[in-house]
Amino acid sequence: MSIPAEHGSQTVESVRRALAARLGDVSGDDAELDARLLVGAALGLDLTGMVTGARRALTMDEADRVEALAQRRLAGEPVARILGIKEFWGLPLHLSAATLVPRPDTETVVERALELLRADNAAERALRIADLGTGSGAILLALLSELPNAHGFATDISAEALETARRNAAELGLAGRTTWVQCDYASGLTGTFDLIVSNPPYIPSADIAGLDIEVRAHDPRTALDGGANGLDAYRALISQSAGLLASGGFLVVEVGQGQSGDVEALMTASGLSPTGPPKADLGGIPRAVSARRPPR
Repeated sequence: MSIPAEHGSQTVESVRRALAARLGDVSGDDAELDARLLVGAALGLDLTGMVTGARRALTMDEADRVEALAQRRLAGEPVARILGIKEFWGLPLHLSAATLVPRPDTETVVERALELLRADNAAERALRIADLGTGSGAILLALLSELPNAHGFATDISAEALETARRNAAELGLAGRTTWVQCDYASGLTGTFDLIVSNPPYIPSADIAGLDIEVRAHDPRTALDGGANGLDAYRALISQSAGLLASGGFLVVEVGQGQSGDVEALMTASGLSPTGPPKADLGGIPRAVSARRPPR
């Protein structure tokens, strides 16, 4: 049910609890968190403000603002889309209609890339890193936050996505170490790179209609659709990357469930050497596939 007409009888805490109960079906285990985030956004309150103002009565306008956000969530819109921001690798990232919502699974790509660089004693070097199809900039900005001497090149075919990533880099103080290139994957890049990363579209076209509404109705289709078998993007970016990697350089990509073997085969066919088994995400799914250009 929606917030009662007697808005003055509703406190910050009672509205939060009522909203959490309403969100049970759509948010599941995250219902309490989603309710806190939505009420906080509607009222302009952080966690401290929610606690200290828990007994404050809402005005009619405030209750209406909470209800407007509640209706969007109940219709299946992700909280990150409603708020326009999502945390990734501890970094707050703005979103737009042209970008995916960054997901925890993608942090596996960052983890694998850092593992490879640190094992190679390269983390302190002046690295050149490319993020192909950067979207919000999540992977690249996470890496730059960990690699103080690296410079990143972010590509995306969408000008809107690049503008979103540029804004995120500026607000994180990383704009001075990023270059933006509007192109399809690596087609507009020149020079060589020590590390290339990507989270390309990998959902088979026929599977998109069966995705959760949060994804199929709110993430850009171009960032999801990987063609008939989900491998179209890998065929393009792996062959492009193989010619751009420096001697000993690494390529790390995110893959979907069941795709790791096919992607490794594409890497091998392009002259790259897999760097061990894929790194699994927290759900145990092989998620980050990596390979290296053999050192010369």
